Amino acid sequence: MSRVGKNPINIPNGVTVAVSGRDVTVKGPKGTLVQSIEDGISVNVDGSVISVTRATDQKRHRALHGLYRALNNNMVTGVSTGFKVEQELVGVGYRASNQGNTLDMVLGYSHHVVFELPNEIKVA
Repeated sequence: MSRVGKNPINIPNGVTVAVSGRDVTVKGPKGTLVQSIEDGISVNVDGSVISVTRATDQKRHRALHGLYRALNNNMVTGVSTGFKVEQELVGVGYRASNQGNTLDMVLGYSHHVVFELPNEIKVA
């Protein structure tokens, strides 16, 4: 068994998971995500636990077992709490500031690096 694939996924409160055919749909307070599952891999929902199993021990099924477990776990995390990345600029003269959906960075070039952020990304 895959070490990653055999671990169950706990479903937090406020998140619903539905399996219809080959599609897994995860709905939560931060949105809805859908993932198609290939043949040979099955996803089962028992109460508040998701389990991913494989049909055979073929090399392809072993590889997909852990992959689909990780993808489903990331979907549950994304719709429940979201993802957060903290980055730090280190050095003299480096700085960053934001104004709405625009990130303005001073990174040692002769000009400012201005980056337009998508609506899904928030900077503080």
